[in-house]
Amino acid sequence: MQGHAEAPAAGTVLNALANGFGSAFAIDAYTTATVTLAADAADEGFTGEVAEAPDADTTLVERCVELTVAEYGTEEVGGGHVRTESEVPMAGGLKSSSAAANATMLATLDALGAEVGDGPDAVARETACRLGVRAARDAGVTVTGAFDDASASMLGGVTVTDNSADDLLARDEVDWDVLVYTPDERAFSADADVARCERVAPVADEVREMALAGRYGRAMTVNGFAFCAALGFPAEPMVEALPEVAGVSLSGTGPSFTAVGEREVLERVRANWDEREGHTWLTTTQTDGARTR
Repeated sequence: MQGHAEAPAAGTVLNALANGFGSAFAIDAYTTATVTLAADAADEGFTGEVAEAPDADTTLVERCVELTVAEYGTEEVGGGHVRTESEVPMAGGLKSSSAAANATMLATLDALGAEVGDGPDAVARETACRLGVRAARDAGVTVTGAFDDASASMLGGVTVTDNSADDLLARDEVDWDVLVYTPDERAFSADADVARCERVAPVADEVREMALAGRYGRAMTVNGFAFCAALGFPAEPMVEALPEVAGVSLSGTGPSFTAVGEREVLERVRANWDEREGHTWLTTTQTDGARTR
């Protein structure tokens, strides 16, 4: 009983740590998951591995398999193993945890032979996404539940969410080129200073309204300056990208930055960002979301 799936990474429009509302957009970089289930009644438990980091904590993906089997499996499934591989740097602010959770959820459903989609007997992708968010909370890898990040990765496009209620407020398809800059350092979302982030809630409220009005580029730029200040990251990469780009922001709780706009403009910005320690890459937005393979 084996299943395979992949889910895209995402960039930030609005960080949900300030006021509980978040917004993110999927990008064309992926985490893949292979889930193998034991088709017997023996309780073998669930194990996991991360191809790029053998010593990484696999609690999240193991919990994803466990919850999915409990919800949609049978008594014959006694254990399983999940292996993830990723193009997305861990703890880089690019929603690697959400992508891993989504890929694992769909791969487990694939291994169980469950249909995913809009049919009467199918598991809706939003339902699978919310189960992955539950796993993330159980694993302690997120403060807000990250439904904004998870929904963008699962559904594709840009989403706006109320993370306190796991409500999808809006989804839209955007067609942007995307420039990503990832410094060598790492920043884990669960370690973010929530109290400092909450101090910029009035700004986040304005960003939420801009996002709901479809002004995603302006929203992410305002978000970026606010959260660079709250989380102690330098805003210089953003200043170097303005005013030519459509939008630029610190992504998640950092340390990555994303800029969106026309590729010719982003290539000029990349020349500046390439002078910084770390690495840059060009990609595009993704509108299809997570999928089985």
